[in-house]
Amino acid sequence: MPPIVSILLASIGTWFRSRVSMPIEIVALRHQIAVYKQTVARPRLRTSDRLLWAWLSRRWPGWQDALVFVQPRTVIAWQQKRFRDHWRRLSQPGQPGRSVIATEVRELIRDMWRSNPTWGSPRIVGELRTLGIHVAKATVEKYRPTCHKPASPNWRTFLNNHVKDIVACDFFTVPTVRLQVLFVFIVLAHERRRIVHFHITEHPTAQWTARQIVEALPWDTALRYVLQDRDSIYGTAFQQRVEHLGMEEVKIAPHSPWQNPYAERVIGSIRRECLNEVMVLNERYLRRVLQSYMDYYHHWRTHRSFAMDVPEPRAIQRPAVGSVRKLPEVGGLHHHYERIAA
Repeated sequence: MPPIVSILLASIGTWFRSRVSMPIEIVALRHQIAVYKQTVARPRLRTSDRLLWAWLSRRWPGWQDALVFVQPRTVIAWQQKRFRDHWRRLSQPGQPGRSVIATEVRELIRDMWRSNPTWGSPRIVGELRTLGIHVAKATVEKYRPTCHKPASPNWRTFLNNHVKDIVACDFFTVPTVRLQVLFVFIVLAHERRRIVHFHITEHPTAQWTARQIVEALPWDTALRYVLQDRDSIYGTAFQQRVEHLGMEEVKIAPHSPWQNPYAERVIGSIRRECLNEVMVLNERYLRRVLQSYMDYYHHWRTHRSFAMDVPEPRAIQRPAVGSVRKLPEVGGLHHHYERIAA
């Protein structure tokens, strides 16, 4: 029997009961409610229960004192929700949202996009209209298939694909104790990070730079590309020499030294591991120091990009060869280790 019906029957029965039995029955009912409140975490209410208490809240001033299983604010929330639902049903008789586009229409739109890549959405809308299908322009654009264009290769991809055909050149400056500024020109082969040439001058010119590139890459060793920045030192004379060698210039973007990473990296290594630890007296002294570092760089300095190998690979020495000896390099700034027979 629904709770509301049982309550109505009980209220009718109270008219025929004595005044003594009614307080006793109220005490018993309140005791049962207290027991339910302790044992039941959350009572389950039906719509009819909510309607009853919503009606009592309008008709009975003391309804809040008798309410036990929910809070009074919950009853007010029920009434507010009932009010909103009522007017929502009156204002929105139909289904909300746009009508669903049939699956075959969606596939037809996608097929039109794929088969006619030069068409735009207005033309597809007009074509569908001639077929008796009326859709909006936004709908046609919504079901346009995604066309992933291949991204243009970045500098890392370019360097990896042409690592055997690239040499990079760059300048860096070295101050001396006499407050002179010497310019060091290096040419680096990308394949094994070999410094194929370096030279020093106090007054670099385009003609001097052009002569250095010829000395670094004779006719039988010239590669395909030479990577450089946009400095004016690489002028007409340099460009003609590069062209005569059968090479092609690849100029990095303005103010973008990171596009010539290997040359910048080796210059940083030269500064950190050598020049920052010495005082350069003159050009002759600088040439001797750099030559000593180049020998160490090519034969003993390991590179992480080569799995800790060196630009000029060396054979692995077994323990049977002899004991390990420490030998100085670059005037004692660095050392290399090798086995020497006793």
